[in-house]
Amino acid sequence: MKKFLMILAFASVSMASMAQEDPTLKYSVATNSFWQNWFIQVNGSWNAFYSNEEKGDDFAKSPFKDFRSAPGFSVAVGKWFTPGLGLRTKFAAMNGRSVISENKDANDVKFWNAQEQALFNLSNMLCGYSATRVWNFIPYAGVGITRNCSYNTYELAASAGILNTWKLSKRVLLNLDLGMTLCGDDFEGRLGAKKYVDLGGKGGDPSPSNHDRWFTGEIGLTFNLGRVGWDKTPDVDAIKALSQSQIDALNAQLNDANAENARLNARLREALANQKPAETPKAVREFVTTPVSVFFNLDKTNIASQKDLVNIEGVAKYAKENNTNLLVTGYADSATGKADHNMWLSEERAKTVAEELVKMGVSRDKIETVAKGGVDELSPISFNRRATVQVK
Repeated sequence: MKKFLMILAFASVSMASMAQEDPTLKYSVATNSFWQNWFIQVNGSWNAFYSNEEKGDDFAKSPFKDFRSAPGFSVAVGKWFTPGLGLRTKFAAMNGRSVISENKDANDVKFWNAQEQALFNLSNMLCGYSATRVWNFIPYAGVGITRNCSYNTYELAASAGILNTWKLSKRVLLNLDLGMTLCGDDFEGRLGAKKYVDLGGKGGDPSPSNHDRWFTGEIGLTFNLGRVGWDKTPDVDAIKALSQSQIDALNAQLNDANAENARLNARLREALANQKPAETPKAVREFVTTPVSVFFNLDKTNIASQKDLVNIEGVAKYAKENNTNLLVTGYADSATGKADHNMWLSEERAKTVAEELVKMGVSRDKIETVAKGGVDELSPISFNRRATVQVK
């Protein structure tokens, strides 16, 4: 067992040295939903007990002595709320050792331990989140309750340790957990006080200020549930720049259209003044050829920012003045969601923008809506969560 733990420790150091990350893969992330990033863990364990009852005795301190160590198992369920902060509820059951002598049969007890633990992923906190990172270094601390089933005693317990995980696949991680648990001295039914009396005040220590503790080494698997990982935060500056460029293009086209109308009106007034048959004014050329975009958040059908409506006010004004038909096209990003859900999402986004055009005074029968479903036309992927408006 000692050799096995040494091999694991060496593997941990080796993996840490190889876990070099490409800086381009690290990015800021958006807050996930409650149902994302859940996990369960299953571990086998080896536990070494250091009991209050042995204080004052010259027992061997090696964690590999059979009078103080025993196997066990643990299961846990938890969730990551951010790439750096998570919670897990952990239950462990095992054979224990009261360690009142160096006779392992006399020391046998059975107990369980339930803990609520806060997890701190220092790899993500210090180096930034990366979806491709293999090794994660995760200290933790928690509190809970433990029960000695052999003596029917309960005690509050505190725990701390380090969880190391290695990514085997998107859904499965290998974990190595090294921890310590500390509980009150009533955990073993105050056997220390009884021993102190039996030995005539020699050996043992009935002091209530001492605590029982055990060290645990665990190895097992973590299984990720549901949706795993985090989306990149939208590049707000890029979206603003894109929207501004579209507004500038609309303003330029509006100016061209106004200048053309002014020229035609001048010609008409000149013809009437000369009492000559007025020439039929030529139709104003098309107002827009480039679609104007309105953006949406992930899996949402309401417009992300009402400021985006400024983009389509010019198109609505032109459509009303020239009795022109408009085409509204809805999109979703193909990287998230199923195809049928993305088709529904794009339909609802097109309808949302069409209703905004109606509020601006455009007749509903002048608006056609089309749904394109999930696409991957723009980069970053968040730009595909949009609806466009253009003159037909």
